[in-house]
Amino acid sequence: MLLTLTTTHRPATDLGHLLVKHPDRVQSFDLPAGVAHVFYPEADEARCTAALLVEVDPLKLGAGRGRRQATAPEGSTLGQYVNDRPYAASSLLSSALAKVFRSALRGESRDRAELAATAIPLTVRVPVLRCRGGAELAVRVFAPLGWTVTATPIPLDETYPEWGDSRYVDLTLTGTLRLADALNHLYVLLPVLDDAKHYWVAPDEVDKLLRAGSGWLADHPERGLITRRYLAHRRALAGTALARLAELRLADEPDADDSIDPTADDAGPAGDPRRVPLAAQRREAVLAALRDSGASRVVDLGCGGGALLTALVADRRFTEVVGVDVSDRALGLAARRLRLDRLPERQRDRIHLRQSALTYRDDRLRGYDAAVLMEVVEHLDPPRLPALEDAVFGHARPGTVVVTTPNVEYNVRYEGLAPGRFRHADHRFEWTRAEFAAWVERVAAAHGYTATITGVGDADPEVGTPTQLAVLTRNDRKEETTR
Repeated sequence: MLLTLTTTHRPATDLGHLLVKHPDRVQSFDLPAGVAHVFYPEADEARCTAALLVEVDPLKLGAGRGRRQATAPEGSTLGQYVNDRPYAASSLLSSALAKVFRSALRGESRDRAELAATAIPLTVRVPVLRCRGGAELAVRVFAPLGWTVTATPIPLDETYPEWGDSRYVDLTLTGTLRLADALNHLYVLLPVLDDAKHYWVAPDEVDKLLRAGSGWLADHPERGLITRRYLAHRRALAGTALARLAELRLADEPDADDSIDPTADDAGPAGDPRRVPLAAQRREAVLAALRDSGASRVVDLGCGGGALLTALVADRRFTEVVGVDVSDRALGLAARRLRLDRLPERQRDRIHLRQSALTYRDDRLRGYDAAVLMEVVEHLDPPRLPALEDAVFGHARPGTVVVTTPNVEYNVRYEGLAPGRFRHADHRFEWTRAEFAAWVERVAAAHGYTATITGVGDADPEVGTPTQLAVLTRNDRKEETTR
């Protein structure tokens, strides 16, 4: 099977530095099922093409089949040795990419670091790709990533066109992207289009998918299909991956649910230019709750782009401020928003940004005075809430936890919101006041906290406030403060 990668970025031979493969040599690499060769059919200042040729040994492939998925095309006994795997691009080519171009996939280049971070003109060709779903599916998965896609169906037999097309396409992608992004797109999507893997899909494949899909998969319109196929239709793994992708989408869109809020605009529903946006009211309410708790070391869980972190850092009573998010991109936005690279060392030492999923126990988050879950819980699938409760209230156990979430009863006051719709497309649920109170009371009782519930925003006599706010105080912390 063959893949070629061409650039016209001058000098084009710098492609060799990015791939860490010299254009003047043929290099070979042993694989579990064969051998991979890298060579350059053309290499000059104007144009350079690197080729990855994978030779599959059918005997090795058959002998190592083990518990491979039943979806694989070589499912029968004879099919383990007589199949299309040596010729059609598949997860075998994806695995070869990961081994042969490891540093390029990570976006690293010792000799051309600046170029590795730069989008350059690229053309990728995979002459034979098994594409379950046809050429149209290849367009659907690659086009949203910035590629111009040409997927030409390969006829069953050119001599007999009436037989129609085969299941294979000749795929060409053109675009201007970072080389690392291009390789990660191929690493994930080649086995997705093939819809089969040559190895058993274990739980660690979820981390591989999210790592390779960082920065693009969470917002991809076909993320559900991509996730299910990449994880070989294993429902539990796909559910875990999609839940973590939902957390990533939340992190990249802080306060997105305020976009339809009548109090989010400075003019407000009554046209009052002095009206404070709901997002600002919510941050101030959270800050007030933290001040009242006496906290000095605070963790913002699901910090997103750092809107609350900025307000926390501005208040010197908070001696340590920690922003936690599952998204590297969100933490990067928060770092820029806080201007960490420009802060004096003493000020910078107060701030820590940490990558972590809110549904997993993390020892680094234990021992803090307070934690904040501001507009976070509604972005989790309800079955994931117990994991968040255990991680935050059971394991981290901050002295105080401040939680905010939308009040679904207030949605009838939003003129632009259709009945039955949530305030944001990524919300998995929105609670009534009674539902929120029941959740807060249950969590408090289960983990040794005492809770108070208030609201944020203009109170409506019929439907309450737009935002619900709960302050949960650990019982032993409460006893200490009353002595």
